[in-house]
Amino acid sequence: MGKVIGLGGIFFTCDDPQAINQWYAYHLGLPVAEYGTLFKWRDTNNPSQERTTVWATFGKDTGYFAPSPKEFMINYQVDQLESLVEQLKRDGVAVIDEITVYEQGKFVHILDPEGNKIELWEEIN
Repeated sequence: MGKVIGLGGIFFTCDDPQAINQWYAYHLGLPVAEYGTLFKWRDTNNPSQERTTVWATFGKDTGYFAPSPKEFMINYQVDQLESLVEQLKRDGVAVIDEITVYEQGKFVHILDPEGNKIELWEEIN
């Protein structure tokens, strides 16, 4: 069965994403680009494997976190996404969309018991 292998991203809404990005860049030194900041790290079990954690802001009007009313979303990197999703469905976890594949990897979204939207991501190597 698949499992979480790392923190894939932290996403939150704000009134002015560009201004917040500039604040974080100036005051905390985050190298913010158009889509946020990418933190690179090595997998402890396989040091040759480079991983990424994303930090990104979204405008308050984003629909990306729906159906959660929360102002944040956490992305977890996982391995074996398909088997993990099947197990989550068997366990009655709310899987709110189908696995989609993009250049960056495979993604799916679930809800935790308090309605927090969680993004699960498996990198494609």
